[in-house]
Amino acid sequence: MAAASSSDYDGCGAESNEANSKWLDAHYDPMANIHTFSACLALADLHGDGEYKLVVGDLGPGGQQPRLKVLKGPLVMTESPLPALPAAAATFLMEQHEPRTPALALASGPCVYVYKNLRPYFKFSLPQLPPNPLEQDLWNQAKEDRIDPLTLKEMLESIRETAEEPLSVQSLRFLQLELSEMEAFVNQHKSSSIKRQTVITTMTTLKKNLADEDAVSCLVLGTENKELLVLDPEAFTILAKMSLPSVPVFLEVSGQFDVEFRLAAACRNGNIYILRRDSKHPKYCIELSAQPVGLIRVHKVLVVGSTQDSLHGFTHKGKKLWTVQMPAAILTMNLLEQHSRGLQAVMAGLANGEVRIYRDKALLNVIHTPDAVTSLCFGRYGREDNTLIMTTRGGGLIIKILKRTAVFVEGGGEVGPPPAQAMKLNVPRKTRLYVDQTLREREAGTAMHRAFQTDLYLLRLRAARAYLQALESSLSPVSATAREPLKLHAVVQGLGPTFKLTLHLQNTSTARPVLGLLVCCLYNEALYSLPRAFFKVPLLVPGLNYPLETFVESLSNKGISDIIKVLVLREGQSAPLLSAHVNMPGNEGLAAA
Repeated sequence: MAAASSSDYDGCGAESNEANSKWLDAHYDPMANIHTFSACLALADLHGDGEYKLVVGDLGPGGQQPRLKVLKGPLVMTESPLPALPAAAATFLMEQHEPRTPALALASGPCVYVYKNLRPYFKFSLPQLPPNPLEQDLWNQAKEDRIDPLTLKEMLESIRETAEEPLSVQSLRFLQLELSEMEAFVNQHKSSSIKRQTVITTMTTLKKNLADEDAVSCLVLGTENKELLVLDPEAFTILAKMSLPSVPVFLEVSGQFDVEFRLAAACRNGNIYILRRDSKHPKYCIELSAQPVGLIRVHKVLVVGSTQDSLHGFTHKGKKLWTVQMPAAILTMNLLEQHSRGLQAVMAGLANGEVRIYRDKALLNVIHTPDAVTSLCFGRYGREDNTLIMTTRGGGLIIKILKRTAVFVEGGGEVGPPPAQAMKLNVPRKTRLYVDQTLREREAGTAMHRAFQTDLYLLRLRAARAYLQALESSLSPVSATAREPLKLHAVVQGLGPTFKLTLHLQNTSTARPVLGLLVCCLYNEALYSLPRAFFKVPLLVPGLNYPLETFVESLSNKGISDIIKVLVLREGQSAPLLSAHVNMPGNEGLAAA
């Protein structure tokens, strides 16, 4: 076991030796023969024994002989061949049953191979795509000997150049053959039908309904036919399908599938598309000036590495926050998350043998490696919480452990203004339309300003009237007067036809109790039945939350829902103190029956 001869640099600009470095050199093997990238690395407790292993989707030397490797410490524990090159690896929990051991998902070609306890468990294949009708007709004619192989080749090449849909694998193989081999190929495939199969380009995981660390997760797949698929973690059926304008290559997700989630996809056309729940098409688009080489989400910021040797920070709505120029080309990126200190940062492996760690645009640390790093992975490995695993261009393996006393300090990176500030802007020429609009604004500037001010005053007047009407009719769930400081909150529970309506009433005053209140529920008697639609409220002590419960019976057998108005009244007064409109859910119990 050789020690890595790497130096460590912190953001303050001081070179340090092994004694005061932030990292411990745990292992370095330049002959480990591991050729992969960051998406094919995963850390997980595969056997539930507290010992975390490293899962590697190995491409093999020169892209030959792809294999699935599982490492325990510095040694390869298991190794098995793969039918195609791996695209991504991920670990996720499929179910809540004990023992809660994660499953391993490996995307390779058109399939996702799922392993449990390192044994094959399930194989999910992407649905086949309909073949090109012209291509199908040509092969039918070739099988019936109505066209010769040379004519078939010419017409298939014509279809490949003009059609939007790609050809099938069978046609692509046929076009690669020599003239002497074509006839035997056609005779061999006469009885087989044309199949067009897409492949997986990227994969990640999305929490199903809880945000916990050990919650059940769904698989999110990006495919070559410009689609995103969300898979059910138990049945492996397609829960959602979304379309993109281009092929996705990097994915980042946040949220839960059953609640609300946001998905960012970096595509081959140089754009990043943002999708949200229940949206079949992108909601926002981030246009990059160069191709993306990595996409990482740090809190609410999307950090993108580009082929222009730079890191960019964007919001989820596409607003650029910052740009940092790198000293060399970016080869790989990944997330560094230190749970004990609440730190999230971006790791970027550069072509000059450096691994740079950034929090936003601030440089935290630089690690120098003997060879250029092609993949990065940070997390718990073995029984160490903060372990950095790197593979190099020559197939080497580097393992470093972050010291428990290490603290990353922002050093500001480069001193002075950013390089982008000195770049000359490419200002477009003034068009005729621009000149005409400028003259119009000069001539009619006073009238335009008056019209704007008139519309602004009307908007403010309408908003004030609507607010006054809400106060006078007590449409707000929070009392607006100091004499009756109350707050009302309603919660509906149940699937139907019987619902439980809980009204949380609170006295928000500091010292004065409230007495003599009534609660009245107004509803459509043809749809609902309430045993307690009008009842008294007990003495409200300041600061306490009083839950008032009643039951609502749905009388409709057609799944119709309506609004129930809840009014809080004072004895002897007809005007309500405050009110709440409760949107009742549909009768799901009726639908299940």
